[in-house]
Amino acid sequence: MSDLLAVSDLTVRFGRRLALDRVSFDVPAGETVAVVGPNGAGKTTLFRAVLGALEPSLGSIVSAEPAAYVPQSDDEELDYPLTALDVVLIGGYRRRPWYRPLGRALRHEALDQLGRVGLADRAGSQIGELSGGQRQRVLLARALLSQRRLLLLDEPLNGVDATTQEVIVAILAELRAEGRSMLISTHDLQMARRISTRMLFLNQSVVAYGPADEAFTPEVLRRTFAGSLLVVEGDDPGLVEVVDSGSCIGHEHEHSHP
Repeated sequence: MSDLLAVSDLTVRFGRRLALDRVSFDVPAGETVAVVGPNGAGKTTLFRAVLGALEPSLGSIVSAEPAAYVPQSDDEELDYPLTALDVVLIGGYRRRPWYRPLGRALRHEALDQLGRVGLADRAGSQIGELSGGQRQRVLLARALLSQRRLLLLDEPLNGVDATTQEVIVAILAELRAEGRSMLISTHDLQMARRISTRMLFLNQSVVAYGPADEAFTPEVLRRTFAGSLLVVEGDDPGLVEVVDSGSCIGHEHEHSHP
């Protein structure tokens, strides 16, 4: 299988409500796919389906291997006396049966992953003592320890500090160079174009999918964010102004070559 992920005619219904309608796309190795759409567009449903957390009503999902998931926040773990290292080590259980001890080598590897995200010195800190940005980096280190080639990241840069943002963006580039692929859910169009090689514009169905420079057009933006986004084309045909008229977009200006 040349693609790490192939989604074909994926349709998901919750009762009478249609969440996803005949969604199709593929993700080859070494691609960073920004999944962009308004609230309620089906981004979370798509991630849950790819992770195997729900059964599609129709269509198929074929993955070369299970995906690793990086949630936006894991607040449930704040109530438990877990250190940053404990949380990262959870990723190790995805590589071996639950009844086998993780061992010293895997603990060293977990420490290396914490170092990769710049938190080696916080390995013994309680997860609840860390800032939101630091917790996000711990969750990324957990996914890295799993060694999965496909990662799903839910708004990984939303509301994090500048240091965390720089660390995550750099690691995403390293992972792509290693041949891994990422699906990144985001509302931030500016950041989406910066970090992605492909963009998936989603509003229950696929509005557009392809290389970022080709998929990001005024017409695609209008169709994706109908009613929640104002797209203004300037005198320069390469200039597009995007104005958030709701809560969907984190940045107000973007440039594109339609």
